[in-house]
Amino acid sequence: MEKQEKKMGLRLYVSGGGCSGFQYGLAFDDQTDGDHVIEAHGVKLLVDEQSAQYVDGSEVDYVESVMGEGFRVNNPNATETCGCGHSFKPK
Repeated sequence: MEKQEKKMGLRLYVSGGGCSGFQYGLAFDDQTDGDHVIEAHGVKLLVDEQSAQYVDGSEVDYVESVMGEGFRVNNPNATETCGCGHSFKPK
């Protein structure tokens, strides 16, 4: 990311699917008009308007454990989550 343009960030988005109804997605992407932009620890997090309603107040963390490593979303708007942590049911 350091070699990319300043508008490049980590996009968090929500799409239909997964075992609980909605699923999280993460991808490196360029910032677009209308994005919510959160900068923390040198990383720019991008969230589109539609996804923002589902992840408002969430925390995104990078976790390393014996089960593997990757991003985890702690979402206060989820009433149910699947065992893998990539799928949720909103309030």
